[in-house]
Amino acid sequence: MARGRRSAVRLVLRARVVLLAAEGLENQDIAAKLNISKPTVGLWRGRYAKFGLSGIEKDATRPGRPRKDRRELEQKIIHMTTQEKPRNATHWSTRTLASVLNIDHVLVHRVWKAHGLLPHRVRSFKLSNDKNFVKKLVDVVGLYLNPPEHAIVLCADEKSQIHALDRTQPGLPIKKGRCGTMTHDYKRYGTTTLFAALDMMEGRVISECMPRHRHQEWIRFLDRIDRETPAGLDLHLIADNYATHKHPKVQRWLDRHSRFHMHFIPTSSSWLNMVERFFRELTTKRIRRGSFTSVAELTTAISDYIDQHNENPLPYVWTATAESIIEKVGRARLVANKSTTV
Repeated sequence: MARGRRSAVRLVLRARVVLLAAEGLENQDIAAKLNISKPTVGLWRGRYAKFGLSGIEKDATRPGRPRKDRRELEQKIIHMTTQEKPRNATHWSTRTLASVLNIDHVLVHRVWKAHGLLPHRVRSFKLSNDKNFVKKLVDVVGLYLNPPEHAIVLCADEKSQIHALDRTQPGLPIKKGRCGTMTHDYKRYGTTTLFAALDMMEGRVISECMPRHRHQEWIRFLDRIDRETPAGLDLHLIADNYATHKHPKVQRWLDRHSRFHMHFIPTSSSWLNMVERFFRELTTKRIRRGSFTSVAELTTAISDYIDQHNENPLPYVWTATAESIIEKVGRARLVANKSTTV
């Protein structure tokens, strides 16, 4: 063992301890010769004397830290994490909970990880209280999945209060090992409102920027849609419940233009209007990190982005059925009701 080329280093050391002891050397002399501690020499001499070769070939089993009602403590951690709050905070951290239970914070972290608990994270939600939720949902999803013949389905809405912001200092460009930078403060130069209608079949966007978003501007935008779509086709407009869209003058305009059919999504269900998906891309790709010194510069940037989008439009494809959405909303309502009763 001591001379074996494939022997483990620890086994070679233990074998040399035994051989030197067989030569009659004292523990302190063996320790000095092998550059190890005297208790280590005594340990392996004793193991060999008691168990023979098996005593130095394998380490002794270790009992580990004694369990102190681990299961009960684990349940206590889960209960306090999910059902209770600290006195001076909205949620627990590993250290605050550990201090209350007088345990190691590493144990709290392990229990949280094993049970998928993330007290530091929160996700927002909004359930619609619309009495006609199911009816409106089925109507809108039906237009997405089974659009009518000889008609165009348009998702229309306003993106209001788009600010023309200019950074107070020039930002630094992206480079290897460092992301781009921009100042957190800015100068305001006014706002604009983008009116947009997304063609669900082709992905093309009809748009116009206006300074305000009253019913007058909405009617003006409806006129634009009327001009830029084929006259022989019906138009099914999906919109939210903003008061501007239901103004009496708007209703009279719709009565005079019979090919327009309005479909209103349920309240608090903006995710059902696909033009919101386009607004998000516009914001992330062109507006949020842009710098504009005037409203005119902002509107030009928005128009250029939409024009480029319309050069090669790609439609957004809706895949969720009304039944699957209703089932998911039902589960969310059930959880919300349980939380309220608790």
